[in-house]
Amino acid sequence: MTPRTTPPFRADHVGSFLRPADVKAARMNEALSPEERSAVEDRHIQRLLDRQRDLGFKIFTDGELRRKGFMSDFHESVEGLDTAREIDRTWKGGENRSGNPSGVGLHGVVQGKVRQRKPFTGLELPFLKQHSPGDIKMTLPTANQFPAIAFKKGITDQFYANYSELLWDVVPIIRSEITALSNEGVRYIQIDAPRYSYFMDPKWRDYLHNEYELDPVAALDEAIKADNACLEGANRDGVILSIHLCRGNNRSQWYAQGAYDEIAEKVFSELNVDRFLLEYDDERSGGFEPLRFVPKGKQVVLGLISTKVPQMESQDDLRRRIDEAAKYMPLDDLALSPQCGFASTAEGNLLTE
Repeated sequence: MTPRTTPPFRADHVGSFLRPADVKAARMNEALSPEERSAVEDRHIQRLLDRQRDLGFKIFTDGELRRKGFMSDFHESVEGLDTAREIDRTWKGGENRSGNPSGVGLHGVVQGKVRQRKPFTGLELPFLKQHSPGDIKMTLPTANQFPAIAFKKGITDQFYANYSELLWDVVPIIRSEITALSNEGVRYIQIDAPRYSYFMDPKWRDYLHNEYELDPVAALDEAIKADNACLEGANRDGVILSIHLCRGNNRSQWYAQGAYDEIAEKVFSELNVDRFLLEYDDERSGGFEPLRFVPKGKQVVLGLISTKVPQMESQDDLRRRIDEAAKYMPLDDLALSPQCGFASTAEGNLLTE
């Protein structure tokens, strides 16, 4: 893959925005028809599109307002998942300490062969194509997400012998979505990939080894291979491919920590994307030194602005940190964004618009 030499978007956002109260209420109101719920979403999506335009953005999303979470399109479009079950995960940080804030049914457990029933973005894309003021950005979950959160021993292994076998059944589903989006003229496709944090955090590397009997080094190689197989689905002409590396984002909580050093050389050199959206909002992300491994001509979007806390970063601090990052790669190949979405789940982080 030949990387681009000019970054097309210098200001970026990860994709999700806080859900307005009446969008949440409409989703909970069983008396409303699907059309009535969509009308509420349409109104707020148009407001968000206008707001992004007024702020000077050149790339537009619908804020994922139609989704329950950043990967709910997958769960609503495939068969083989039991959404009444969920694998427990421990979240840290934030003010919400009441267990899993996202609720049962957001992720689900694989209890059969995974097969796609309908397109992921069939409700989102038509409205965006009609109303977006400019180029559209669509987000999709990484294929690597699902074995990590949906493979449950004693259930899933009745249909898939192991973690890897499930992963490679998910790959063609994500690949086909990338193909469909690129054929529809979507300019910017972003893969959301929290699972790479497993390879940065010693606790989660141990988890992969103990729970799934995976060698973390071999598992990282397979994760890169799987994402690249999905990305091959894009029509490269005019399509910008990016990947967002996240350490967890749920009601201002997180589940992993660790610097990029552990994975940087391999991930930055081997993933076939144009842009890396990287979390850099606090000490959990480590320093900028790993950016030296980013190939010339690829871009890094520095996630220096936190979506987890309401406090605003100062412009002086942002400039200082950008200058620090520019010691390790060209300033012309850097862009700026929040470190993650404002609402990876519909509940949103603990701050206000």
